[in-house]
Amino acid sequence: MNTLTTLRPLPLDLRADAAPARFTLPQVSAAQRPLARAWLVLGLAALIGSGLFSVLLVLARTPGINAWLPAGDFFRVALVVHVDLSVLVWFVAIAGLLWSLNLRAAPSRAARACGWLALVLAAGGALSMALAAFVDPGEAIMANYVPMLDSATFRAAVVEFAIGALLLVGLSLRRPAPVGAALDGAGALRFGLHASVVAGAVALLAFAWSLAVVPRALPAKGYYEILFWGGGHALQFTWTLLMLVGWLALAQACGGRIPLSPRIVLLLFALALAGVFGTPLTYLMHEVGTVEHRDMHTWGMRFGGGLAILPLALAVLIAVVPLRGLQPTQRPLRAALLASMLLFVAGGLIGLTIQGSNVKIPAHYHGCIVGVTLALMGVVFHLLPRLGWQAPAGRLAVAQPWLYGVGQLLHIVGLVWSGGYGVQRKVAGSEQVLRSAAEVWGMGLMGMGGLLAIVGGLLFVVVVLRAMRGAAAGAAAR
Repeated sequence: MNTLTTLRPLPLDLRADAAPARFTLPQVSAAQRPLARAWLVLGLAALIGSGLFSVLLVLARTPGINAWLPAGDFFRVALVVHVDLSVLVWFVAIAGLLWSLNLRAAPSRAARACGWLALVLAAGGALSMALAAFVDPGEAIMANYVPMLDSATFRAAVVEFAIGALLLVGLSLRRPAPVGAALDGAGALRFGLHASVVAGAVALLAFAWSLAVVPRALPAKGYYEILFWGGGHALQFTWTLLMLVGWLALAQACGGRIPLSPRIVLLLFALALAGVFGTPLTYLMHEVGTVEHRDMHTWGMRFGGGLAILPLALAVLIAVVPLRGLQPTQRPLRAALLASMLLFVAGGLIGLTIQGSNVKIPAHYHGCIVGVTLALMGVVFHLLPRLGWQAPAGRLAVAQPWLYGVGQLLHIVGLVWSGGYGVQRKVAGSEQVLRSAAEVWGMGLMGMGGLLAIVGGLLFVVVVLRAMRGAAAGAAAR
């Protein structure tokens, strides 16, 4: 038989009579539930710790209030711990939650032991990071992607956390659940989760490569900046893929009909992953620390990671915007989804306006990172019933994503406003050198938005804990 006759085009499934694909996250087996729950608890603990540090961080940059707080080293130490907990630990913890659900349903004893060891090491490393800020802070290094405290205690904490992440990625690569021969929506999302694991593995390879070749004799600031640059860029592919999986799953959970076939979604996930393979190529083509090496990573992330976002975002909007009459448990999911898309798009647009080094840069990555965070918050809401807890519902659960999202939007608008006047990033107090009323108003708006976002972030923890406690109370009553 001529093989050409067996080929079929990848369907877009836009016909009214086409059977809609169901883009659902993996079910939770009894064997998977304890580990998945534990990863979620780690993520909540990271957000609580990050929120406590961010209160001090935002106050240190708010005009008027910052005069009563120690700036300089205090601000920088708080910034390091805040970023590492709210981005690195939180994202890895929720990745651990999703990847643990994407393992084979009946893990072996060795696989279970590896999963729990990864969690224990990650949790121990996160706790040690926070404690190091008080017992052995050292010099605060504002390196991109993984800011550091240049102390033995903090370095040991990061190494411990990295070993936990390495075990998590290794287990997820070795024992993934199959996508399925008859590809459906659930299989497409499984492929998206597989792709995020592969991107995480490439990021760890990049970190190890840099660790092996970057001269340790460099000054601390230059050393850590070069060390984390390549792997940090690769990690963005991991977070973006998890966000896209979250968008599709949330749109489906709200009752939306995604106007894309599973094959098209799989193709877009593959496209979003493809850019990460430029990372090892960059290491082979250019020496670490050169301008060419740095720029190639930057351009690879800008163009390689963004090609799949627009069509998937449009498909999700088409599915969600017309929805009416949502159930109480669906409304928080739609709120998280729409707020995530708003912040991610805002961050991307701000990135196009960056010139020089000023607070537009943190405005850009705050928008994109918070877009990912809100998507993962919505995924947590969606998964709570599968983990044996209640589904969040009510006004507080609906308001939380919008409060967090609007607060962060005001935060980044204030930063962009001030960045237009040249206010520098990673400084606080008198170091900001606010010369005009417009600059003061811009940073004041940043402070107000930041405080609202802190409240919104802590409300997420409250909503989740209430859902957990409600389920426990219902079980006790029975």
